[in-house]
Amino acid sequence: MPPRLIFDGISVEPNMPSELYITDTTFRDGQQAFYAYSPSDVKGLFKLLSELDNGSGRLSRSEFFLYTERDRRIVKSIIELGLRYPKVIGWGRARIEDVRLIKEGGLDEMVMLMSVSDIHIKAKFNTTRARAAEKYLEAAEEAMRNGIALRCSLEDVTRSDILGFVIPFVSKLLKLREKYGVPLTIKLPDTTGVGVPYPTASLPYSIPKLIWVMRSLLKIPSGTLEFHGHGDYHMAVANAVAAWVYGAGINNGTLLGIGERAGNVPIEALVVWYGRLRGSFDGMEPRVISRIVEYFRGMGYNVPRHQPIVGGNAYATAAGIHIDAQSKDPETYLSMDPSLIGMREVILIGPYTGRSGIAHVLKRVGVNVSKNDDVVERVYRAIVKLYDEGLLREPMNEEEFMKSMSELINGGFMKVK
Repeated sequence: MPPRLIFDGISVEPNMPSELYITDTTFRDGQQAFYAYSPSDVKGLFKLLSELDNGSGRLSRSEFFLYTERDRRIVKSIIELGLRYPKVIGWGRARIEDVRLIKEGGLDEMVMLMSVSDIHIKAKFNTTRARAAEKYLEAAEEAMRNGIALRCSLEDVTRSDILGFVIPFVSKLLKLREKYGVPLTIKLPDTTGVGVPYPTASLPYSIPKLIWVMRSLLKIPSGTLEFHGHGDYHMAVANAVAAWVYGAGINNGTLLGIGERAGNVPIEALVVWYGRLRGSFDGMEPRVISRIVEYFRGMGYNVPRHQPIVGGNAYATAAGIHIDAQSKDPETYLSMDPSLIGMREVILIGPYTGRSGIAHVLKRVGVNVSKNDDVVERVYRAIVKLYDEGLLREPMNEEEFMKSMSELINGGFMKVK
């Protein structure tokens, strides 16, 4: 059975920070689920991330491995681009040798993985909470002693003992920060996607409560509190938005949400939600999103047709009544202008498109008709016949429609009876 969700009836209030940020893990979590990006692909995607940020600093960090010689060459080449945002930071385990890799790579900031759930501590590491905490603190102190800013990633925190282990452990990390004066961010990964955005759900699953505990009990500032979500239960974006709304200033994601298992929080979703929450993109350039989609397609990645924001069906409709309404006012069925992210409205032609939809498509390709014209009636009957006879099953896009109907549109209308 999936883990049962319990509601305790205790609620916490929203407390959205005045400043919201996005961090990227495309070249860490993302490439583990797709393929090892070539150095040129990393450069291309990183430049697009920088263009998406557009000098705003909203897309503030990008995480990189440093384990292999190839990793280190890539990091060096990205740093040499001289782009201000996102800042290149390292990612490693809570080990002294990983801290050395960060230092040798010339980086001054790292994400340090610290597994905090019992199932990870006992099953993965075969150790105790006390020994795990001791090991994590030793690595953290080594990093801070060397002036490396830390983003301590509390792996699997949404399946951990928050009050019994996580709070006391994070308190010790905060004391190290006071001792060395090095920037410290607490990162909260919903590693298996079990978290929920409901303030009345119980810990450890409630993202609002988890954020509240970090802010209220540990006095962690919103600007040093980061959420990392996964989509195992379709809640990644909802949880990420809840993290912002309830007090975390930072959200971590990947381009197109590509990541382990069911994926991560998509950066493009974070950008759009930033706009919804703030009423502005504060300098980010969301039209770059369409170019990111095309870049991934050029690498052979098939963007799911029904993926929100970026999928081929995201701004498409094949329902005649919808097409008719949209031709009068696009906002009837499109809450956002697709051109905002470099996309466009798409009309699909199928057995339920209707005469209005066909007329609308023909007008878009330069054929000036109304839904009552004879030509529209004949094309409509031809399309219905194709689907009735099973010759077509999926809706056609405009290009496919024009190709299929070219004989009719170019004067052969009498062939359809």
